[in-house]
Amino acid sequence: MKFLDQAKIYIRSGNGGGGAVSFRREKYIEYGGPDGGDGGRGGDVWIEAVEGLNTLIDYRYQQHFKAGTGEHGRGRNMHGGAGKDVVLKVPVGTQVLDEDKETLIADMDHAGKRVRLAEGGNGGWGNDRFKGPINRAPKHANPGQEGHEAWIWLRLKLIADVGLVGLPNAGKSTFLAAVSAARPKIADYPFTTLAPNLGVVDLSPNERFVIADIPGLIEGASEGAGLGTRFLGHVERSGVLIHLVDATQDDVVAAYRTIREELAAYGEGLADKAEILALNKVDALTDEDRALKAEELAEAAGHAPMLVSGVSGEGVRELLRAAWREVRISRGELSDDDLSNEEDSGWTP
Repeated sequence: MKFLDQAKIYIRSGNGGGGAVSFRREKYIEYGGPDGGDGGRGGDVWIEAVEGLNTLIDYRYQQHFKAGTGEHGRGRNMHGGAGKDVVLKVPVGTQVLDEDKETLIADMDHAGKRVRLAEGGNGGWGNDRFKGPINRAPKHANPGQEGHEAWIWLRLKLIADVGLVGLPNAGKSTFLAAVSAARPKIADYPFTTLAPNLGVVDLSPNERFVIADIPGLIEGASEGAGLGTRFLGHVERSGVLIHLVDATQDDVVAAYRTIREELAAYGEGLADKAEILALNKVDALTDEDRALKAEELAEAAGHAPMLVSGVSGEGVRELLRAAWREVRISRGELSDDDLSNEEDSGWTP
């Protein structure tokens, strides 16, 4: 299934049905009178977050959604039926934006959340509603109210605990495949990953988190170069970022700074998120080269990177443990006392 993370659609709630003008005329009944029923209300447009969806591809082929019109009232005080509602089912993490693409209407951040986007028009009153001691035979009824229409944007932001960032060919897809059941496409050329991939990491039966592999950034991505920063929205909800740097390239410091600059240029607090820096593909280096590049990266970042290899598995377990700790901190599961106890005991990931 093709990945689609944003779509523009048109929605319209239903018009209310018109009220009826009718008078009672029955044999053997001496007195008649108005008996026009009310019109039914128009259908609403709802949006609902559901499990099992991870793309907005359904909204590429259908962009117009209109709720049903309420039925008109009839004689004998028969009211019209309500129009049929329309329910838009979207993946968890979808945001609903106004046509300006900036005003947030709804954030579907958990499964089962349901929001009414457009309310249907009320049905009109029939002439039975207008009878009184002065006007005993009203000959008018109200029309139904018009529905509401709008163009809106749907934008999907994946719900992931950990975001995986780095330059193209930093080994992100290989790392994701090594730590989860996800099977992203892997090859030795830039931009192999053209859409985000999700994987579930199971450290133990009670230790599980979701990791998102974000397509590689390049210098100038914030200005539209390459794939741009289109997919960075998928890590906005992450509690921690794992920053992979390819150890086999000549200048690891430049690679690190490129990603940091693009995160800062994107904004939305990405540059302030907890970051775990990892020097990847160290299985391809000698011990001397490892130490040299780790020292260069530590000087640029202000802290020592972890040494990992998605191919050989070296350091992967320790990296995942460090990520799990940051995830628990972001969730509020670790208190200040727990953190201080870990520091006192000399705990390392």
